[in-house]
Amino acid sequence: MKQLYSTLAIIFLFSFITLSQEKFFPKADNLVTYGVPQIPQNLVADVGRYSDFRSAGFVNWHPTKREMIITTRFSDVNQLHYVKFPGGARKQITFFDEPVTSASFEPISGNYFLFNKDIGGNENFQIFKFNLSDGKYAMLTDGKSQNGGVLWSNKKDKIVYSSTKRNGRDRDFYLMDPLNPAGEKLILQNQGGGWGVSDWSPDDTKLLVIQTISVNESNVYLLDLTTSEKKLVSPKIEGEKISNSGGRFSKDGSGIFFTSDKNSEFKRLIFLDLKSEKISTLTENINWDVVEFDLSPNKEMLTYVINENGNRVVYLHNLISGKTRKLDHLPFGIVRRVVWHNNNEDLAFTFSSAKMNSDVYSYNIKTKDLERWTFSETAGINTENFSVPKLIKWNSFDGLEITGFLYSPPKTFTGKRPVIIDVHGGPEAQSIPTFLGIENYLINELGVAIIFPNKRGSTGFGKTFVSLDNGFLRENSYKDIVTLIDWIKTQPDLDADRIMITGGSYGGNVTLYISAFYSDKIACGLSVVGSSNFVTFLENTADYRRDLRRVEYGDERIPEMREFLNRIAPLNHAEKIKKPLFIVQGANDPRVPMSESEQLVEKLKSINTPVWYLLAKDEGHGFAKRKNVDFEFYSKVMFIKEYLLK
Repeated sequence: MKQLYSTLAIIFLFSFITLSQEKFFPKADNLVTYGVPQIPQNLVADVGRYSDFRSAGFVNWHPTKREMIITTRFSDVNQLHYVKFPGGARKQITFFDEPVTSASFEPISGNYFLFNKDIGGNENFQIFKFNLSDGKYAMLTDGKSQNGGVLWSNKKDKIVYSSTKRNGRDRDFYLMDPLNPAGEKLILQNQGGGWGVSDWSPDDTKLLVIQTISVNESNVYLLDLTTSEKKLVSPKIEGEKISNSGGRFSKDGSGIFFTSDKNSEFKRLIFLDLKSEKISTLTENINWDVVEFDLSPNKEMLTYVINENGNRVVYLHNLISGKTRKLDHLPFGIVRRVVWHNNNEDLAFTFSSAKMNSDVYSYNIKTKDLERWTFSETAGINTENFSVPKLIKWNSFDGLEITGFLYSPPKTFTGKRPVIIDVHGGPEAQSIPTFLGIENYLINELGVAIIFPNKRGSTGFGKTFVSLDNGFLRENSYKDIVTLIDWIKTQPDLDADRIMITGGSYGGNVTLYISAFYSDKIACGLSVVGSSNFVTFLENTADYRRDLRRVEYGDERIPEMREFLNRIAPLNHAEKIKKPLFIVQGANDPRVPMSESEQLVEKLKSINTPVWYLLAKDEGHGFAKRKNVDFEFYSKVMFIKEYLLK
């Protein structure tokens, strides 16, 4: 009997030790946390396959072969891969610790390509040359400034690119032969960070230049490379802001195509005859934005993409016959980056939908064949069962109609469901019905409903709508979210007592504002790289983007605006934040500096408000590295279980 008791005691002791030594997911040294509990290993196993979704995006066609470079992730970050035919193997060609998502082939033989890469999310992108024959690469820029916008000349012997290297603030233009980078030439000094080049003239003597002042105002210039004269060519109306973007020369160089919202709420595709200054509108009867377009290499065909309430519709316009047709054979969903091959027949694009992660396709305009080039893994999960978003509408405080997309959990979850309101950034972005990736775990396994609102200030609903939150109108955008919470109260299947507000960048700022001024309406908040005070944000954001942000948020140097921005700053009302708050930040963020998060965290700690903080030393404006993304999501699930689901 004594032996039996001894055996039972040993078993009990062993069981106790086993239970008390629960295994936890290790936190990497690059992560700094406060308040975030240890992540149980069983939670990692539970999230499991939802973290293993992959995706692919089109990058560039080979200039002479029907082959392409795509971007996808096999390990920690996205890298460039080569695909030789539809459905072919993805051969990885770049192997860096940092993500690489862009490439531009040398346009004659395709023996090498140029790509951009930064360090730790600091967005100081450098231009590199990569040889396909031996895999060797070399940096072509200074290693310190921000560089990009690579555009090859028609003679294919040089590139033009933009850079902040002169003073870190203004974006200038440089000419370079990638085979002789030391011989580069500064061709135009600009003032401000909103400059870019969109096209070369057929004879390579001129450039089309875009100046972005704000989301509502941008101009197109013609730059003569022989005289350095810069001439405004886009339409101007006294007292009216006009947004012009894109810009491609016609075949003979006598005119240009670009998008403009002149005399329209929406961006329309227009053609400007440079000699007569006559404007022709190609999308006169379409009351949605043209979000992108591309000319065929022979300049005889043109594709353009329409944003129809978040979905994308592609049109093909024959410049010879003048006929237009919709490409009906494409799948219904989100089509991005439609690019012609040099054969003037094949169009490549990236496609995604609520039930399908991003993959690469091509469409032949003659045979109408649709071919899928990549088949990204879903870790064995049947995505056909994923939630299809429902378009919802509600009236804001002033009667303005606001819309959003609601992803509902499966019917197996009964009773009123907790809600996450996820506010997009930008602030001039737009929530679209796309694939949610790992976020599907929250819907399918935790039974949480997620709403993605398009508050005033979002693009896609006309230029008046996008300007309704500028400057002193800022709080009206926040009120759109407050009225969404009131709308949730009227829904029989949603639980207004269990609402989490979250968002990234500007969405993070909205989260902080709602947490401070409407704490009684939410259960908790999660802010990712959100500014806590627009005054300190504007004073510390990267020099090259400060003026662009002042147009949106207001100029903090003006006393009246400074007083207003301080008055609405969540930082200055931290004592009103009563509900638990989770703040996520990248240490190298040039847009919303780390100080925006840390100054609020310190204040909340001093008044004992429940606050979790996650800082990644090797990230910038949001997390890009797989290990960091996973840890952030595991922590997010812990936060939701602790403060939303109870």
